[in-house]
Amino acid sequence: MDKIRVGVIGSGFIGNIHVDGLRHVPDAEVVAVAAKTPGKAAQFAAGRGIPHAYDDYRKILERADIDAVTVAVPNYLHEEIVVAAAAAGKHIMCEKPFARTIQEAERMLKAVKDAGVKLVYGEMLCFAPKYVRAKRLVDEGALGKVFLVKQSEEHDGPHSPWFWDVNLSGGGVLLDMGCHSIEFARWILDRPAVKSVQATMGQFVHHGRTQGEDHCICIIEFENGAMGVAENSWGKTGGIDDRCEIYGTQGNTRADLIHGNALITHSRSGYGYAVEKADTTTGWTFTGFEEEWNYGFPQEMQHFINVVKGLEEPVETGEDGLEVLKIIYAAYQSAGEGRRIDFPYEPPVVEKPIDLWLRNRV
Repeated sequence: MDKIRVGVIGSGFIGNIHVDGLRHVPDAEVVAVAAKTPGKAAQFAAGRGIPHAYDDYRKILERADIDAVTVAVPNYLHEEIVVAAAAAGKHIMCEKPFARTIQEAERMLKAVKDAGVKLVYGEMLCFAPKYVRAKRLVDEGALGKVFLVKQSEEHDGPHSPWFWDVNLSGGGVLLDMGCHSIEFARWILDRPAVKSVQATMGQFVHHGRTQGEDHCICIIEFENGAMGVAENSWGKTGGIDDRCEIYGTQGNTRADLIHGNALITHSRSGYGYAVEKADTTTGWTFTGFEEEWNYGFPQEMQHFINVVKGLEEPVETGEDGLEVLKIIYAAYQSAGEGRRIDFPYEPPVVEKPIDLWLRNRV
């Protein structure tokens, strides 16, 4: 198999990152993009030299010359597109979170299994160079027995309007960014079984804009005795933060993905890049460069292509996405009921995970 021909479904912020990431992969070629807003895909494709653009993603799935697709659309569309892509025989990279609900995720996994296609769950933190080095330290035994993994991603709000609508997204910052932190801890610790989940959350900044929580702290206790701490925020001004700390019996390590690779900048007028992410760029900021590489997106796309070619097994699977979703359910339930949720855990059936918190709010 020579070049893998890829269709990118979604032309927003993440769709752009997928295209940029795939450009770093010598054995991949982006041949088509789709977006449901009329004319958006054509404009996106023209600016990036992509030969084909569609307003209906099914046109991509009908193309016999496309081997694989990336799913870079709002959460509420993941199930529909993954199921359709699997039925069309396309290999799939699906962005996080894997789905809005447990039931959606289970139907997606069944569709992929029935079709015999390959699926990679889009958790790029497992490919970020600093975090990969931290994982290697753990695996080498440099830190001894790891007992605590902390990870946080924080900024002042998402980059697209649909995130604020919990009926489309399924939740607030926990579902949006906590999925990164939770899977990071599982990955560092080689995915031990969960013993319990506790969480607290609230809406502190974005009153009236969303029903979702804008700050959350989640503590996961694993059966091997280690703890994972996920702290995530849509209420942190001054730009994005992404960092981790790992503690073991023989040492510790920490990494900052953003500030250690940034220009320290002051601007009275601001600049354009971060505006797309609902951020402010006036005053003092940490101006990123090679952000996609530092976050691991090109490396993740190379891995996806290697999986499609049969050269590697997925580092992140749909089953991992489902397990993260179960932990998120438990965290919402814990915060809503004010108690620890013990595992094994059978998540309640709800329309969306955040309902487990919202139904207990006064």
